Amino acid sequence: MSKDDFTIIGRIPRNKDDEWIIKRGVYWNIDVVDIRLHSNGNPTKKGVRLNVDEIQTLKAILTKVTKHVEGIEIAQEQVVSDEEW
Repeated sequence: MSKDDFTIIGRIPRNKDDEWIIKRGVYWNIDVVDIRLHSNGNPTKKGVRLNVDEIQTLKAILTKVTKHVEGIEIAQEQVVSDEEW
C-alpha cells in the first residue's frame, strides 16, 4: 500500500510538533478513514483506522459528547440521524 492510496481530508494541530491527520482511502477493498497522530511530519502508532460504518457510529458518539460539553442534555435513548457526509 502506497501513501497515494489515501487522501488527506483534514488536519488538527495539537502543538508545534504534532498534529492529527485524517485521511480517507481504500484498504483491503474496504473504504476506511484513518485518524493518526503525526509527530514532526511522521506518523506515529497512535491512531485508529475505521470503516465507514464505524465512522457513522463514532460520529453519533461525538455528537453526544459535543452536545454534553455545550451543556445540552441528551436522553440516553435519543438516536442521532445518519446524515451523509
